[in-house]
Amino acid sequence: MSATTRDGRSWSPSYLDAIDPAVCIGCGRCYKVCGRGVMTLRGVNDEGEIVDDEEDEDDIDRRVMAMEDAGACVGCGACARVCPTNCQTHIAA
Repeated sequence: MSATTRDGRSWSPSYLDAIDPAVCIGCGRCYKVCGRGVMTLRGVNDEGEIVDDEEDEDDIDRRVMAMEDAGACVGCGACARVCPTNCQTHIAA
């Protein structure tokens, strides 16, 4: 899929498809630039698994960004540009 900008230049969206919890450092930069609610901060246990928000804080080893509402992504790529660890995978339309 290709679209055009307001002045007619060609533009192809690149949608956020996944975030690798093994690489993500949970800095939140992507969350801050995304105004669409695509991502959220989640806990990860010592086995590297993303856990529910109801999980006991003692069971959470660290926090990472995770997909919250993938359908809300407009493919702008702002999250990829600010990510210091390149932990995201994007797909073309």
